[in-house]
Amino acid sequence: MSTRILPAVGDADAARSITTLLSQLPDAEPAGPLGDSTSLLDTLARLAAESLDELPEVVLVHERIGPVPALELIREVALRFPAVGVVLVTADASPGLYSAAMDSGARGLVGLPLSYEELAQRVQAAAGWSVGVRRHLGAGADVFTGPSGTVVTVSGAKGGVGTTVTAVQLALAAKASGHTVALVDLDLQSGDVASYLDVQFRRSIVDLSTIQDISPRVLQDALYNHDTGLGLLLAPSEGERAEEVSDRVVRQAISALRHRFEIVIIDCGTHMNTANAAAIEMADRTLLVTTPDVVTVRAAKRMVRLWDRLQIRKAEETITVVNRYTRNTEIQPPLIERITATKVARIVIPANFKELHAVVDAGRMQDLEAKSTVKQALWGLAGDLGLVKHTEGAEKQGRFKGDRGSVGGKRGRSK
Repeated sequence: MSTRILPAVGDADAARSITTLLSQLPDAEPAGPLGDSTSLLDTLARLAAESLDELPEVVLVHERIGPVPALELIREVALRFPAVGVVLVTADASPGLYSAAMDSGARGLVGLPLSYEELAQRVQAAAGWSVGVRRHLGAGADVFTGPSGTVVTVSGAKGGVGTTVTAVQLALAAKASGHTVALVDLDLQSGDVASYLDVQFRRSIVDLSTIQDISPRVLQDALYNHDTGLGLLLAPSEGERAEEVSDRVVRQAISALRHRFEIVIIDCGTHMNTANAAAIEMADRTLLVTTPDVVTVRAAKRMVRLWDRLQIRKAEETITVVNRYTRNTEIQPPLIERITATKVARIVIPANFKELHAVVDAGRMQDLEAKSTVKQALWGLAGDLGLVKHTEGAEKQGRFKGDRGSVGGKRGRSK
């Protein structure tokens, strides 16, 4: 039986060396090397969607892989595709790194410079483990394709543009349609998700900062189960504790959440740090909220350029949401699209703060009336983003009416 091997190598010289040695292994079917973590996860997800049998038995992860660090990538692969044996390739073969790799889910470690004997031994051991797991599970092996929820980040071009309102309403729309939904507040110094949903809860994402392996039990203890059905992972009430939340914590938390919830909405606020940068990098969709005025659109352009320089999100991969739209504004969505070089959402959010005033002051955003034009637009946006299940019952109740503000008809309504 041949062993399928998929290498993920960020260094060109190492890729050539690994490819050469893999081609010499008996009964091995090495695939072409992938250059980054995103390509690896996308490839494995595509193969798993076809069939579990399409997944390789062994994945090699080079220490210089990026943008997700090697150990975090191993953890992600182990969580999403546990029947795949992962081997770390590294110049550091110390006991400390070996222990960390095993804790992350690796099945072995190969030292650099590579030797044929060691590589063959580690690949054979990982392949044997993978085959044994699949044989043991038999017909039930399809569980190892692993659920993978959709992660959406919502960021603001600047303060006060409606980032949290947007995130909360998107989450409520997804939940109302039947999805399991988590809402995460990564505006770590001044998050308001708890205030908008009338929540008093002592635990926050900071409680995960000292946890090396975020298990379902640990995650459950940090989540607040809101009466709307949302699972809330809140920002700390003490803003100075924001520094305790590292990118490692965020990556692990998001990985754990996306395996438990179908939809994960993350409020990233307006200030960039390593924590929300990691979230934006991992997201399936990234939203940037702006208002149609010169200062805010300039801020949106600066934010997009910042993400590009940090290599966490390209402009063309970003969806700009225009909030507080009025027909007579000089800056229309097509102009915003050209200025920011992003995609502007088909549905814009009308300027009608009077509808929001009462529920915002009461901290009851979930009580916003269904006839609200703001709510209809935001829930319509959720539909456009693929976050809601368009059931016949929901349509009859008029829950998703945001299409009234779409391009080709009216882009938004104002009063």
